[in-house]
Amino acid sequence: MPFAFMPRRRFLVGAACALLAAVPALAEKSASGKVAIDELMAPNALPDVVEGAADAPVTIVEYASMTCSHCAAFHHDVYPELKKNYIDTGKAKFILREFPLDPLATAAFMLARELGDKRDATVDLLFSQQKNWAFSDKPLDGLANVLKQAGIGQEKFEAVLKDQTLYENVNKVRNRAAEKFGVNSTPTFFVNGDKYTGEIGVEDWDKIITSKTAAK
Repeated sequence: MPFAFMPRRRFLVGAACALLAAVPALAEKSASGKVAIDELMAPNALPDVVEGAADAPVTIVEYASMTCSHCAAFHHDVYPELKKNYIDTGKAKFILREFPLDPLATAAFMLARELGDKRDATVDLLFSQQKNWAFSDKPLDGLANVLKQAGIGQEKFEAVLKDQTLYENVNKVRNRAAEKFGVNSTPTFFVNGDKYTGEIGVEDWDKIITSKTAAK
């Protein structure tokens, strides 16, 4: 039972460590590496949740942590424009993958996965209310309160956090990203296999995606 005996204090310490580990505030706006797209898109321990057209010419993969303030900023400030301009128009598809930097982020991802095709909507909800749970005095209680809005009651909440298989699979996604693709901070993005790290503004996304579509 992965979280059955986890004191709340350890969750708070983990969240604080996540902020330190996820600190690349300035994006590397030029690609800092490249991985083979076939390897990047190979089956994972958890199935991808894909936003956008399957045949879109640009594939964006984000590795994020639920307790990362930079990830929350991306999803609040940048992702809506990215979705409107590129995902909804069929130019790009977007995949968020789990890269938890602490136990609390792992718990949040597990609970979001419980909601199936509503996973991404739940992730957006948790990012939008991050300060109300990730950095509160009682983060588990805060997380439970936010997820009530998504339809997860207390009994289900506790049951999901005892799901050893789900716990292991979330961590397998993270470990594969670290070992195979060199991910070591959040957010990290791969755009058609090219690696970008840190915060990327809307204008920079325009340049990145335009360069990828022009190369087709």
